[in-house]
Amino acid sequence: MDTADLQALMDRIVESVREVDDGEPHELPVHREADRDLTALALVDSEDDRMASGDSDVAFPVQSMSKAFAYGLAIDTVGLDTVFEHVDVEPSGDAFNRISLEAGDRPDNPMINAGALTVHALLPGRTGEERFRAVHDLLSRMAGRHLAVNEDLVEQELADAHRNLGIAHLLKALGVLPGDPHDVVQGYTRQCAIEATTVEFARMAATLAHDGVVPGTDEQVLSPLAARQVLSVMMTCGMYDDAGEWVTSVGLPGKSGIAGGIIAAVPGRCGIAAYSPRLDTHGSSVRGILALEKLSGELSLHLLRPGLAKI
Repeated sequence: MDTADLQALMDRIVESVREVDDGEPHELPVHREADRDLTALALVDSEDDRMASGDSDVAFPVQSMSKAFAYGLAIDTVGLDTVFEHVDVEPSGDAFNRISLEAGDRPDNPMINAGALTVHALLPGRTGEERFRAVHDLLSRMAGRHLAVNEDLVEQELADAHRNLGIAHLLKALGVLPGDPHDVVQGYTRQCAIEATTVEFARMAATLAHDGVVPGTDEQVLSPLAARQVLSVMMTCGMYDDAGEWVTSVGLPGKSGIAGGIIAAVPGRCGIAAYSPRLDTHGSSVRGILALEKLSGELSLHLLRPGLAKI
């Protein structure tokens, strides 16, 4: 498909999903006050060619999409075997904030909060602030600029962090969580408040799709092993208790966040991102899922579909 046809397709998809008014933004004030009509779709390939439609220049917090990148960074920091000793890779079938622990007391996977908190504790640095800076540096390098942090979101999240603190204290009591629970929760909360645009998130997804190399550059920000592991877990666990529906309808490694963003990767080809703040009951963007489902279908991107994608 040539550039003009792809742009026209993305424009049609964005306009079609704008008509959907299901779902509500997350209850946190930063998200609740977002413009509910905002809708965006972006695609970035290995050469850093960028296609975008809708409100693609609006920045929003990464939220749980950061879990994927932190997981890759932890693998490159302490090694896959060590990460696996702390966090499993099995789908939990539970919501993102449930306390899901397997028989050995490990969190089921790094995409739920229990796993993400443990992964954050394995990042480089002795404090939550240092670990946050490591993730911030990684996302900024993938985006191609120094990314801002939504300090209002940090304040709002920390004011009501009882569940994450409870999870962290339980993990500490079980001997799973390295570090101090309060410090880990604080660093993880700042990690989730990093902001980027839909195009920049698509560029981050494209980095995962190309063995950890930032599109258009030779900068290896994650190892091929880490990138592959991240994509594998995104495929099976990235959409929480909606993962089965996601795999059947979209068929790509994906990760959502409660700000309304979703990233998806087509291995070896491109990264895709969508944004709209209206969420479904699983905490994922209603319009974002529809947009990615339509794009995957139109371009034959589903990884279990015979033949090559049309991009």
